[in-house]
Amino acid sequence: MKVSLAGFNVDYETLKEIVGNKMEKMSLTPEVFSAAYARISRSPKSVTELRRIARQEIKKARRSNRKIIFEMGHHSVAEHAVFNFDIMGISRLLTEEIERFRLSSYTEKSQRYIKLKGDFFIPKGIAKSRYLDRFKKVLHKGIEFYHKLYKRIIDYEVKRLGRTPTKEEKKRIALKANEDARYILSLSQKTQLGETINARNLELLLRRFASHELDEARELGKKMFGLVKKKAPSIILFYRGNEFDKKTYPELRKLIEGIKKKGKRLAEDDVCLVDWTKDADTILIAVILHTSSEMNFNDAFKIAKSMDYNKRKTVIKKAFEHLELYDAVLREFEYIYLTFSLIVSASCFAQLKRHRQSTITYQRYNPELGVTIPQSVYDVGMDKEFKEIIQITDALFYQMQKELPVVSQYVLTNGHRKRVLLSVNTRELYHISRLREDEHAQWEIRDKTIKMVNLAKGVMGLTLLLTGGKDRYPEIYNEVFGTYPKVIKPILPS
Repeated sequence: MKVSLAGFNVDYETLKEIVGNKMEKMSLTPEVFSAAYARISRSPKSVTELRRIARQEIKKARRSNRKIIFEMGHHSVAEHAVFNFDIMGISRLLTEEIERFRLSSYTEKSQRYIKLKGDFFIPKGIAKSRYLDRFKKVLHKGIEFYHKLYKRIIDYEVKRLGRTPTKEEKKRIALKANEDARYILSLSQKTQLGETINARNLELLLRRFASHELDEARELGKKMFGLVKKKAPSIILFYRGNEFDKKTYPELRKLIEGIKKKGKRLAEDDVCLVDWTKDADTILIAVILHTSSEMNFNDAFKIAKSMDYNKRKTVIKKAFEHLELYDAVLREFEYIYLTFSLIVSASCFAQLKRHRQSTITYQRYNPELGVTIPQSVYDVGMDKEFKEIIQITDALFYQMQKELPVVSQYVLTNGHRKRVLLSVNTRELYHISRLREDEHAQWEIRDKTIKMVNLAKGVMGLTLLLTGGKDRYPEIYNEVFGTYPKVIKPILPS
């Protein structure tokens, strides 16, 4: 594992003075923004003047930050300090923990677009156990199969094409080979990502990771803190592990173990709509009436409820009429919620977890839920070998699970599944639909999204009138309005 502090925000005047060799290194800190902006609410001075003062009096600014954050409880000032991290050589499993923090930004190495070499992370618990050799052997089998499957899929697709593929067709075929062959790779596969995070959320990440059940997460947290502790000591204060983060979930699991239902597991659908805003279309129209008038919500709701279908549709269509492909639907759609129960593979979850404006909770990966095997594996006749590797993987997992319940997850593959609860408002569901129903989306999350949207339309058809992939947006718009929208093209730099 390697972590680098790639950058942080620095006051512009400081940068100009550095160019002129006029200042000390100590002033290279993002704390200037936190100290200056924290004083805005109580000082008659201009923001620019407050920044100048903070820049010139770093020690005093730090004392001020600690007082405002610790004594007065105004943690939001820490959000003005932003850090960039290069995080390399971590496992695919750890990325799921890093990207749980919804108010940060991440760009991760894609297993869909890059052919992997097969480097993997060995957790300390396994490295010191009697399972190390078997762990390595199972992972190497998966990596060898990955390379074999990758080549077989490419050969199959080229043969099916019946001619020499064009440059674009080669890219498409390689993409398919990458995204399908990776299903056999383990969650210990090494990857890298770039992260942008403000100091308040970094403090939360450090605190959570200090108490985390994965050694790998605790190690990452220590490395990240070591890089920032001298850069921003006044705004990252609550970074140590605590009882809440350390004990809550383990104790809940122990409690639930004693009361969970015994017996044979019943069959379940991979996508279920388990809860939603009742009478959603009426509520949405009432909210739109409330925003667009001076009436109170109760009166707006009564009017919305009294409308016939055609009148309701007229209101909803007006809310969509000027909507371009790149526009988000109105904020009023955030009042309407849906909760889905999903069973997804690790490959699919890698896509799903990026939608951080949703509420996503999940269980550990569970071989009892089976594995997702891409259709291409069957097409090229390698399904038997794929399943054999899954069998030896599962066998090792179950043996390790008894002694090493946490790190046993590392041996499982991108094809293994887990249960997820996804709660989403309809504004975010539109965004997910545009992105994940698109023809370029990864096939498994496209399938899950189509199922979610279809179930949702069954209970709130007007609210979701314009859902669909961005590739079909003109067609969808035409179905509703009878004409294509005027699409504004982006202005590119000359």
